[in-house]
Formats: sequence, C-alpha cells, structure tokens
Amino acid sequence: MPIRSPRGRAAAYRALWQWPLRSPARLAVTSVVVAALAVGVSFAVAATASDRDGGTTAASPTSTDPSGRSSPRSSGRSATPTPTMLPPVPELEPTTLPLSQAPAAALDVAARWAAAWLRPAEGTTAQQWVEGLRPTTTEEYLGVLSGVDPGNIPATRVTGEPRPVRVAANSVQVDVPTDALTLRVLVVQTEEGWRVSGYDRV
Repeated sequence: MPIRSPRGRAAAYRALWQWPLRSPARLAVTSVVVAALAVGVSFAVAATASDRDGGTTAASPTSTDPSGRSSPRSSGRSATPTPTMLPPVPELEPTTLPLSQAPAAALDVAARWAAAWLRPAEGTTAQQWVEGLRPTTTEEYLGVLSGVDPGNIPATRVTGEPRPVRVAANSVQVDVPTDALTLRVLVVQTEEGWRVSGYDRV
C-alpha cells in the first residue's frame, strides 16, 4: 500500500539513503552504479552536441541575404580585376620652329655669355669669373658654374657668329665657335629675359 503520511514517507526515504551505509559492500555497489550513471549521462550529452554540429555543417551551400534571396556561399577568393591595356604614350617633344625665327635677343645673349665664359686673364678668381657670367645666366645655373675652375677652360676667344641649331617657343640652342671648340649654348626665356641655362661642347 502507498505511504500516505509525511512521517511514513520520511521514514521510507531515511531507510533508502541509509541502505548503502549499512555495509561496505552496499557502499561499493552504490558507488559503481552512480559512476556508471554519470558516464552514461556524459555520453548522451556529447552525442546530442555532435548531432547539432553535424546538422549545421551539412547546411545548404547557399546563404540568404537580408532581403530573403538565396546566394551562393563565397569560396573565400576575391575576384581579380582584369588589367586594362592602355596604348603607349608617345614622348612629349617641344614644337620646333624654323631656324629663321630665332630671336635676335637670344642670339645676342649666347654671344655675350660665350665671351664671358672664355678663360679669364691670369689672376682672375673663380668668383670674379662667375660674376662676369651672372647678367646672362639663370640663377640655377650659376650654382653649377660656381664649381668650375676657369683656369682649365681651353678657349681664349670667340671666332665666329652665333648660329641657331634648334628653335622652340621659349628656348633656343645656339652654336658659338671659339679657337678651341664650339660651344652649344641653351638660352631660355625667363621673367628677366633670355638667359643661358646650360651648355655643351660640340
């Protein structure tokens, strides 16, 4: 018959939990049963978690964007844009003009610069030589000429008239002959007028 009174149920519970304590054999059996139940519960929990992970992995390879449309899952590689081949750009060259259009002022500056460039008289310092070139030379090129030893210049006099060899809108290349070589002087248009910005030896 079922136990109906609280006192009877308490006595039954007390007898139940005191049963393993009545002998060492009962305590050992109880411990083994409890351990087996704990191991069984652990295996059951692990199997349930594995089933959940497997279901997630086996999901469809398509994903759904916020608008509800399905799209293929990205493969992890970004699309590489195809390079666009552009035609080669030709080198820019200044527009040349006929030699007859060479400004007379530019030719005059070239002649005066060449006369000042010649090897100076003995005893002339490099600074004095540079100052003689200043009125017909750009400021930038004066810095280059300041490192020249005028005593090493072979020419001592100009032997002919300046002759244009290349004419552009804002620059003229002029050949000036001397007793040792021919100077090719580059004369450019500046805010101060025509000035020499470089030279070479022909």
